[in-house]
Amino acid sequence: MMLDLQILKQIHGFFSSTFLLVVLVVISYIGYFYIRYKYFNLKVVLPSIPIGVVNKILREHFGYYNQLTESARARFISRVLHFIASKQFIPRQLDEVTPDMKVLIAASFVQLTFGFPQINLMHFRRILVYPDSYYSTISRRHHKGEVNPQHRLIVISWKNFTDGYLNKTDSINLGLHEMAHALQLENKIRNKEYNFLDTAMLRKWDVLVAREISKLQQGESSFFRRYAGTDEGEFFSVAVENFFERPGEFKQKLPDVYAVLVKLLKQDPLELFQMAV
Repeated sequence: MMLDLQILKQIHGFFSSTFLLVVLVVISYIGYFYIRYKYFNLKVVLPSIPIGVVNKILREHFGYYNQLTESARARFISRVLHFIASKQFIPRQLDEVTPDMKVLIAASFVQLTFGFPQINLMHFRRILVYPDSYYSTISRRHHKGEVNPQHRLIVISWKNFTDGYLNKTDSINLGLHEMAHALQLENKIRNKEYNFLDTAMLRKWDVLVAREISKLQQGESSFFRRYAGTDEGEFFSVAVENFFERPGEFKQKLPDVYAVLVKLLKQDPLELFQMAV
């Protein structure tokens, strides 16, 4: 009898928690689309994936989401649904882009921009998803992912995307890497989302980046992998990967670079990790 009561309490707690989450997501979603319509004059699109399904996918596969509070999870889901509704997901060498794929790809962008009130990569309308690495007819090279502002698209290799989240500490994460490229470009493209990265912090960032790239190109020991020395864009994307996957080591090795990135992205993963302990 006691066991039955305990099970009933757990079931009641589960449904109460789920109901609260749904209510919070709906409120957040309505607010988000009110802003979208009133200030950006963009149409309202209803979510295509049920809230409960999104929550389940994120709980099972997205560690960042699991460290958030209940109200923050509601905002996170709302932004994921908003991102999905605003993009065209196109399968390449796949039968379809599944709900799991859409949710997790959107979540990688929301993770990167969760400190901002309203960013949605307005310039980038299409997301192409390949099963694995692919040959691009645009760049005529093999890729794991790419961002093409001219064609307004982001391209993702699903295998490499999932590998990035399966290994949480190797500082190689395709989703974050490509979304970081898109974020930098979106900041420079003159539209309704233009110039959202703090200008003063960007000036500090440029000075630090020049210093670190110089070290990498001269073969000096660095916290970042050598690929970060390719150019400023790749440095930013590699820094973002380390920011979310190895924040403690990043802050210890390069405290000035880490501090500026905290200001630029308006969040600190270390604080999130401490809250989850």
